[in-house]
Amino acid sequence: MAARQDKVTETLVAGTALGRITADRHLEAPAANGYHATDADAAITELYGAHYRSLVRLATLLVHDISTAEEVVQDSFVALHAGLHRLRDSEKTLSYLRAAVVNRSRSVLRHRVVVDRNAPKPAPDMPSAEHGALALIERSSVVAALRSLPDRQREVVVLRFYGDLSEAQIAAAMGITRGAVKSHSSRAMASLRSVLERES
Repeated sequence: MAARQDKVTETLVAGTALGRITADRHLEAPAANGYHATDADAAITELYGAHYRSLVRLATLLVHDISTAEEVVQDSFVALHAGLHRLRDSEKTLSYLRAAVVNRSRSVLRHRVVVDRNAPKPAPDMPSAEHGALALIERSSVVAALRSLPDRQREVVVLRFYGDLSEAQIAAAMGITRGAVKSHSSRAMASLRSVLERES
């Protein structure tokens, strides 16, 4: 994980250097939200240091593996760095970043569905490599029950109870209404209770 963090830090630093060159050509004109290139660099660095690990843990619960979660979060930071000058409200950067992580996680899951649909089936006596890695995680009945939920319900539960986000923050991250958050949350909790009660 440290190697991946170093790699994405190098990417951000390289992007920062290019950003400074571009900004120099434009005489460091501030963007509409008041960000100079150096302000943007500092904002990204601070966000990365404070939230990288928690965002990776969040993405891991959505995409089910750490390496893909790290890529999702790194790509989200790189995209944020490239588009930070377009954000109108600098107070919403973390919210934007969370939404990017959720959206990229959804894209990963959609891509997996297509790949899995077209992948050849492994022989019965040869379990896939992923099967062994996931077996340890699947032993947790809560995680197994969480994975049985529909995507949107799982996202709401993860953002609420792992990410500790408010309904408004979840709605912003997922691009849905607060009413939809409540509805998904209620259905998810009912399903989880039912599954866990059957197993106990």
